[in-house]
Amino acid sequence: MPNLLVKPKGTSGLVHDITPESAGWTYVGFGLNRLKAGEVATGESADRETCLVLVAGKARISVDGQDFGELGERMTPFEGQPYAVYVPEGSRWQATATTALDLAVCSAPGGGDYKTKVIRPGTHPQMTRGKATNTRYVTNIMPEDDNAAHSLLVVEVITPGGHTSSYPPHKHDEDNLPAESLLEETYYHRLNPAQGFAMQRVYTDDRSLDETMAVEDGDVTLVPKGYHPVAAIHGYDLYYLNVMAGPSRIWKFNNAKEHAWLFTGV
Repeated sequence: MPNLLVKPKGTSGLVHDITPESAGWTYVGFGLNRLKAGEVATGESADRETCLVLVAGKARISVDGQDFGELGERMTPFEGQPYAVYVPEGSRWQATATTALDLAVCSAPGGGDYKTKVIRPGTHPQMTRGKATNTRYVTNIMPEDDNAAHSLLVVEVITPGGHTSSYPPHKHDEDNLPAESLLEETYYHRLNPAQGFAMQRVYTDDRSLDETMAVEDGDVTLVPKGYHPVAAIHGYDLYYLNVMAGPSRIWKFNNAKEHAWLFTGV
């Protein structure tokens, strides 16, 4: 199994390029472009659908020649909700940075007759989950109930420093609906201030997989299976962008039984 902690390759250009092949799984792909104003990123979705998320900065985006103009508002992922663009399979896209830009390219197998769509801030209201030091703030970009994609689920979360997230530990690694869905998942992490770090553990009940990682600004963690709680260290707020996909576009999870008494909603 590949290393579950993926460091960025350099500080500019395509700094992450995670494919199903490189991750050793079937569904999820994740890329991250870090561009200067005037630089261009392009892609072709082929048989995969894509969600372009403006993590930070602004860009002029077009899909199959249709120009959607300049999109983006926030200059860091800690400043409000994102702009995103859904790109169906068989399409070409282009993003021209108009400011410094962090552009996430989230992908999964395509299908169906879905159309290109700009997903604007406020499309799905931010939610507060948990309580006390398990409080975090969730913005669905492409949730399961929007019927806007074939297999792709995309969400971002802000976890204040000193708080936990994806907690109590839960998993979604069995194709056993309606009890549980099988979803691979990536976490793209950002820290504020950027020199901070957070902790993430990925483990299974039998501990055949059990890795605990210190994640730094710009890292990606892979969750092929198992539980995957996160802890933000005091003084450093944590942002992460999740991409999930599997054989069914349903997020149905199960909590670790020994921690169920802590349950406050994930």
